[in-house]
This record gives sequence, structure tokens and C-alpha cells, in this order.
Amino acid sequence: MLPELHSHPSGRLGRATLTVFAKELRDTLRDRRTLISTIVVPTLVMPLLMLIAGTVATKVVRRAQAEASPIAIVGGADSPSVMAELRADGRFQIVDTPNYREAIADKRLRAAVELPPGFEAALVRGEPATVTLYHYESELRSGMGVGALEEFFRKLRDRTVERRLAVQGLPMELVRPFAVRRENVAPPEKVGGNVVGGFIPYLIILLCFTGAMYPAMDLTAGEKERGTMETLLCSPVPRTAIVLGKFLTVLTASLASMLFSVLSMSASLVVGAHLLGGGAGALAGPGGSGSPAGVLFAVISPWGMAGVFALIVPVAVLFSALLLALSLLAKSMKEAQSYVSPLIVVIILPAMMGMLPGVELDAKLALVPILNLSLACKEMLSGVWHWPYLALIFGSTTLYAVAALAGAVALFRREAVLFRS
Repeated sequence: MLPELHSHPSGRLGRATLTVFAKELRDTLRDRRTLISTIVVPTLVMPLLMLIAGTVATKVVRRAQAEASPIAIVGGADSPSVMAELRADGRFQIVDTPNYREAIADKRLRAAVELPPGFEAALVRGEPATVTLYHYESELRSGMGVGALEEFFRKLRDRTVERRLAVQGLPMELVRPFAVRRENVAPPEKVGGNVVGGFIPYLIILLCFTGAMYPAMDLTAGEKERGTMETLLCSPVPRTAIVLGKFLTVLTASLASMLFSVLSMSASLVVGAHLLGGGAGALAGPGGSGSPAGVLFAVISPWGMAGVFALIVPVAVLFSALLLALSLLAKSMKEAQSYVSPLIVVIILPAMMGMLPGVELDAKLALVPILNLSLACKEMLSGVWHWPYLALIFGSTTLYAVAALAGAVALFRREAVLFRS
């Protein structure tokens, strides 16, 4: 039972709020479903599923790369040397099929190559010719097959040019007057920020929202459904303290779920980098070095991650207050789910827009909830700090959060909402 706070000097709003918060937090920790949804699933299940999915996907891709690509050759009867080279290349498995287009569309062939009539003779005479490659756009195995074919004919073209130059007594440099090379001038943290800067805030935003969903519904609509709301309202505690205590419980669940998820997923990435080998090295570029785990964390600015967590707090407050208010309008858990579930789309869309190229942080976008956080986090993880925009984002998000919390408090004071039947 809650103590009679009104009979003691300490029984004011702050102490009452903390008392309700402690009571709700104990009840939440005793609820197996809440623990599973806020701790077990994000901390253990999701990273494990990601690790399993990554391992399976890597093995499938490597197996597909190691297999000979089944391809069809159209024409080529008058080009025996090219045909012999294609058949001798271990990357290809020549398949005879009357309808290669249908076979590619049905994924029975990865690609097909059409050699024009007199292709080999045209090469000898120095006449232009066009080789056509057929493939399945955006299909992984077909992309591997057509990529191997492109490499084969690119090398054949280079050998043909080299042979023609040798006949004329000319150097190869005649067709390659200069070389072009690329060199990265951005520091590792900027590279890493651009690689994962859009994905990390998207993930954190989604985790904060989903972590607050079930506790918000359980502490409002769930209590209505169980009939325990009336017992709590009969206690000598101001309703403002009750709603603030419930809000702090939801906020704690949201932040804890996000934090546990980030830590466990980071550990999963480190384990996955060691198991799969070389996965993290891709982030470092051709000149990358060090262990996979070291490379993985070297490309992300630690101060940027600290900034992300600082900006996520008012967003978590906004989510917790908004979910609490919406769930309070429902009279059952099922109804609350129908109110809350569509919000996931509303949360995801602006977070995804922050990952689009060309969408940059400015004063107007700094006022757009969720999108402003996504853009700011991408900049901070790259080591770029726009302090005026960051202050505007923090202030505007805090204002939205306070408004949502005030709305939740106002709803909790309405009898028609609390005892809706």
C-alpha cells in the first residue's frame, strides 16, 4: 500500500511521484511479459537473430560466389577461340537452353551473352563489335554472373588492344596516357559516421519507441482492464503524482531497453566481425588495419555517440508521454495496441528521411521532430558539431515533450477518460 503522504511534510508532489514511480517500477519488474518485451527481446533475442541472419547471409553469398555461374551463349559459332575461353573459365557453367530470357527470369540461369556474327573476325580486322549481356536486374546471383562476364570481356578487350598496339610497334601507354587514383582525405570517424551515421539514430529511435510501448499500455489500459486503476486512485496521492510516477516508469523502460539493445548489438557486431572475418575491415577501406573489433569502434566518434545519447533523452520523454496519453484513452490492451501501433510508421518515416542523401540539417529541419534528431546524430557521429542547431533541436524536442507530458497529466485528471467503459 502507498503511505499516507499527506500527513507528513515530505508528502508533497515530488516525494509522491517518486513513491508511485518506485511502486510501478517494482510491479513492472515483477511482470514477466514486461521484462521479456523490454529487456530479454531487445537484449538477447534481437542481437542473436541479427547474428544468425548475418552469418547465414554471409555463407549464402560466399557459396554463391564460389559456385560456377550457369550462363547461356547466344551465337558464337564463328568465334571458336572466344567460345573456348568461356568454356575453360571456371567461373562459368555453359548451359544450352532455347529460351535464355525466360531461364534468367526464372533464375535457372544467372546471365547470358550474345556474340554478334563474325565477332572474332571483327576483332582481327580491327572493326567495332557489340557484345550484349543479359541479366536479372537487382538479383544477387544474376549480378554475380553478369559481373564475371563483364570482367571476362573487359580483359579480352584489353588483350585485343595490347595485341593491336604490339603489331603496330606502339606502347600500351598510347591508350593510357595517364592514371587516375583515389585517396581518402577524411579521418576514420568521418568515414564511419557517413557509413553508419544514418542507421544508428534510426535504430535508437525505434528502440526507444518500442521499449516504451508495452509499459505505457500496461500501466494505463492494462490497469483499467485488470480493475486496479480504481485502487490506485483511492490512495491519498495527487493524480499528478500518479501520472508522473507512471511516466517515469515508462521512461525508465524506454531508456533501459534502448541502452541494453545498443550494448548487446555492439557486442554482437564484435562477435560477428570475428566470426565472419573481414566484415569490419571494409569500413576502414583498403588501408584498414587492426582487429575487426578495433576497426569497428575506431570509425565511430565516441563523443558523437555521447551526443546521440544526450539528444535521445528528450525524444524518449516525448515518446513516453505520448504513448502514456494515447494508451490512457483506451479501455483495454487490445484497443491501446490499435492506437499505438500506427505510430510506428509515423516514427519510422522521418527517421528514414534522415538517411536520404541531400537532406541536410538546417534551421527549419531542426524543428521537425525525429527528423532533426536523425540528421543531428549523423553529423555528430561524423565529428561535426553544429551547436546552434543542436541547441535548437534539444530545446524544441524538450518543448514537444513537455507539451505531451502536460497532455497526459490533463487526461489523467478527466474522470471520463479514467473510467471509460
